[in-house]
Amino acid sequence: MNSANPFGAYEEDEPDPEHTQGNPGGPPRIPVPRASMEDTGHPLPTPTPSPLVLDHRVLKALLGAWALAACSPEETVAVEDHLGGCGACADEALRLREAVGLLHPPESLDLDPALRTRVLEACLGRRPPRIPVPSWATPYDAETARLDALLQDIGDAEWHAPVRLRWFDGKEPTSRRTTVAGVIAHLLTVDGLVAVTLGLDDPLESPSASPTPSARTEAFWDAAHFPPTRSVRGPWREQAHNLVRTVAFAGGGSGRLPVPYGDFELPLRDSMMDRAFETWVHAGDIADAVDYPYEPPSPRHLHAMIDLGARMLPSALAARRQAGLAAPAPTRHLVPADAPGRSLRLEIEGLGGGEWLIPLDSPGAPASPDHEVAHVALDGVEFCQLAAGHVSPEEAAAGQAGDREAISDVLFAAASLSRM
Repeated sequence: MNSANPFGAYEEDEPDPEHTQGNPGGPPRIPVPRASMEDTGHPLPTPTPSPLVLDHRVLKALLGAWALAACSPEETVAVEDHLGGCGACADEALRLREAVGLLHPPESLDLDPALRTRVLEACLGRRPPRIPVPSWATPYDAETARLDALLQDIGDAEWHAPVRLRWFDGKEPTSRRTTVAGVIAHLLTVDGLVAVTLGLDDPLESPSASPTPSARTEAFWDAAHFPPTRSVRGPWREQAHNLVRTVAFAGGGSGRLPVPYGDFELPLRDSMMDRAFETWVHAGDIADAVDYPYEPPSPRHLHAMIDLGARMLPSALAARRQAGLAAPAPTRHLVPADAPGRSLRLEIEGLGGGEWLIPLDSPGAPASPDHEVAHVALDGVEFCQLAAGHVSPEEAAAGQAGDREAISDVLFAAASLSRM
């Protein structure tokens, strides 16, 4: 630019090396008055990068930067023009681009399990619900919604993918073969125990004489003329919505209603947590069958599920003793029902974790840190897998200290919480 006229309206007639690069000996550029374009009120067009003229050695050296998208626009144009005519460099560029892809592992398309909870909390914080869902029913609401989203995305053939339901029968692991649709039918019939308690329709046309989950499931499967298909999703989904809506209208006091499971019963608030736990576990079974990733529940809901399992351990341990499957409590440690006795500290690590003191000698005896005889540490998800019968007591990767017999009894009691 003319130094004597810094605001001059014309470019210098002398060619600018930056604008003649790659075009040596070309025709001279015609000066264009800048003011004539600026006065029109339209923005000046963005100049197209001039192509670089680079030799083969330089272009080959740029292939790595090109694969990482780290080249300048001019270098990118030069490299890609070269790849169109050089087979050796094109093959090398393809290998480099595939290698770059390995540096970025694919991320799951699933949403964070806690996202739904955060969105609902934000919405309800601005406008509280007129009829809120009890806090003890929200894990079931969340887990059925997550499973329903998974079912929405699977194809017709995947509904018949084989699934093996697994549980611990008290002595050893056992299993039952079914399909994805059969798993949803199982959830439908066992959730029906809660539905009947709330005065809703029973999904079984002819309810089984035994109200145990396994008997109800077998009765539903046997009554069908054909194996379950994707049509079972509609009744299961509608029942899940009805359960959540009904407990919301019934209010928090309904949580004390007893829900029978055959040989035991749970209050409604614990039964809804139990149904949330089983929904998550079987959703994982379905996800494995169709080769789809599935995340654990949100930490708050996972903690509530672990808490239910920990509270059920003393009764499960007592039932195993009555059945002769666990060592009887030592006579020297027997205490009155209301006095503290031997205790085991159950430490759950990771998301949803915490600590629980488990009474070892009587379900009615309060636990006490002064009478702690053993300590077990487990990951939260692994504890749930143990309680679901998906991990055997011998395989549970537990940190252990103290009375080995007490530790073994508690791990087996946790596994015996599982059922079909």
